[in-house]
Amino acid sequence: MKMTNKATEFVLDALSEPLLRFAHSQLMADPREGLALFGPLDEGKPHGVRMGIAGTEQGIKRVTDYVHRLQTPVFSLKAKRNRPVYPGFEAAFGIPWDSKPYLVAKIDHLKLHTVAHQEDKHQRVYDTTTLYADAIIEQRREGEAQVDIWLVVVPDFVWVNCRPRSMIAKLLRTDTKKAIGLSEAKRRQDEPVFDFAEWRGDDVAYQYDPDFHHQLKGRLLEKEIATQIVRESTIAWRDVKKSNGKYLHDLSVLESQIAWNMSSAVFYKSGGKPWNLAAARKGVCYLGIVFKQLEREKDEKTACCAAQMFLNSGDGVVFKGDVGPWFNPKRGEFHLDKVAAQQLVSIAIKSYSLTNGGPPAELFIHGRTYFSDEEWEGFREAGGENTKVSGIRIALDKDLRLYHNSKNPVLRGTSFRLDDRKGILWTKGWVPRLQTYPGGEVPVPLRIEVVRGEADLRVVMEDILALTKLNYNGCQFADGMPVTLRFAEAVGEILISGPRGAVPPLSFRYYI
Repeated sequence: MKMTNKATEFVLDALSEPLLRFAHSQLMADPREGLALFGPLDEGKPHGVRMGIAGTEQGIKRVTDYVHRLQTPVFSLKAKRNRPVYPGFEAAFGIPWDSKPYLVAKIDHLKLHTVAHQEDKHQRVYDTTTLYADAIIEQRREGEAQVDIWLVVVPDFVWVNCRPRSMIAKLLRTDTKKAIGLSEAKRRQDEPVFDFAEWRGDDVAYQYDPDFHHQLKGRLLEKEIATQIVRESTIAWRDVKKSNGKYLHDLSVLESQIAWNMSSAVFYKSGGKPWNLAAARKGVCYLGIVFKQLEREKDEKTACCAAQMFLNSGDGVVFKGDVGPWFNPKRGEFHLDKVAAQQLVSIAIKSYSLTNGGPPAELFIHGRTYFSDEEWEGFREAGGENTKVSGIRIALDKDLRLYHNSKNPVLRGTSFRLDDRKGILWTKGWVPRLQTYPGGEVPVPLRIEVVRGEADLRVVMEDILALTKLNYNGCQFADGMPVTLRFAEAVGEILISGPRGAVPPLSFRYYI
């Protein structure tokens, strides 16, 4: 399609929808159709999914009932969008998922309610997370059976109260020990006798970020425990009602999609691989650079850096880099020095080599900002002579919209080049296969730029479109962001959710 005006001329291009590979090398565009028709790429564990459940007595029963329901088809009778029907877990994934848990970590409801309503948010989230983390770790140590995944079921008051901006109404606060506050905890860091590695008992909560999801994931990384955090009002929405008798969340139109999402995530986190990309290019890997500012530090420049590496095979690994003065408050950007950049990419290439018999031929580094000269020198040195490194900037283009003259929005995969190194790509839009646009607002495109090295822009955009289909945490047609950056914020939060410390390279499944 060619579009012109007096100022400029450009040609719209429609990239083909990337296909996914399932069992028996069968190809489909929609992961739900591929799983329902052919089964997952990886057969998973022969014994099926062995789960543990951590929650209150009520939460444990609700999870058990829901998993039992997932053994049969789940329909969304009022669905307004075309979504493939969920056929049942074993029908889709080919292995059993026993609704009876192998291990149970029971949480006392009254104690949970008490700690989750404390006034101080750091103490509140730390104590709530401790109840779950300690119970899971204790069961893992003492139980004879080992599980593949823990389903952590939380009441809605935990979901609402244990986030960074949560506040507890005065009438709902519980009587708890007096918290010292974050400012006092920071002040103590300056005391001559203070040892960062040996916090006092009333200081410990302030080592952690006040976010239940990120803190729990972070505290279980060392034990390599995979979790799926489940909200009670999602899996048992018919039983959770407001004071007026109405449902807190009416999810009748999403029941099939929720079943697909839960099952895909559990299968992946249990060690299976649901699908991978059909058009895999040998020797190519993608690295998403992640930064997160350490707000607990007095120096606002202090930040943590990490990298998420993904292959066309769907494998993902997270590497934690150095903590340093990476944040520039004047420009609002993060940049590594040469040494840290070289070390981070070297770790990724070494990890790739261990599993693939040698370094990658091409490494595409994805980031949201431009790479500095110092960073690029470090990346290039790490690549050496064997790995061609390219730096790709990916950002939402908030100023550009494209309107179709019909009632349908722009087609997903629509793109055009601004020049040989810059282009626009719509990863959201009308999907012919679904005969709908799975979104509510005018699609926002991605602005993609080859900022370092040499790469074919069309190939780069095709890769990015394909990487929007590797989110195993949900079973949907595609995301708006490639997986290299889709979870960047959450991964960064998890890595800095607790005290400084080394984290070994771990599978992506422990972070989502």
